[in-house]
Amino acid sequence: MDVGGGKVAGDGVSSAVSQWTFTLSQRYQHLLDKSTPQVLHRWIFFAVIALIYVIRVFMVQGFYIITYALGIYIIQLLIAFLSPQVDPEVEGGPTLPTRGSDEFRPFVRRLPEFKFWYSLTKAVCIAFVLTFFSAFDVPVFWPILLFYWLVLFISTMKRQIMHMVKYKYVPFTFGKQRYGKKKPSADEAGASRP
Repeated sequence: MDVGGGKVAGDGVSSAVSQWTFTLSQRYQHLLDKSTPQVLHRWIFFAVIALIYVIRVFMVQGFYIITYALGIYIIQLLIAFLSPQVDPEVEGGPTLPTRGSDEFRPFVRRLPEFKFWYSLTKAVCIAFVLTFFSAFDVPVFWPILLFYWLVLFISTMKRQIMHMVKYKYVPFTFGKQRYGKKKPSADEAGASRP
């Protein structure tokens, strides 16, 4: 019961903590927003983080279960990245154009590139942190895990490629097609010289 009508001492601390976390989350979101158009830089950053993780696992000679789980998660993300947002096998969904006279619809991924990168980066960071806890270092014979992961990866990618061929879509675009200036023919090039 609050007889004096004043604030409880813990309210100031909790509001300060909530203000600090709000400010921190705003700065983090701002950093993510600024990195969105920097595709090459983001992927270089991911490659560096993944290399640090690989070096860590190699140096401690363990945490193969964590690495296997990370590999399974990467396969799942890759499948979502390569799949269309609306699966053509589902009845009633929009279909992809199959003839030149069909309307062009750009390929829309189930998992956009930024979210793919962000999920991969978070997963590698979490796996890296888990390598500092010995409870997650379960002794296993890693070649069996690697072999099973390769079989899973190959079979999954084969199924995804068959799906791409069956419904005639390509999940990769290299930006908007650019039409350059018309190259001068040999006659025009000779006429422009003095």
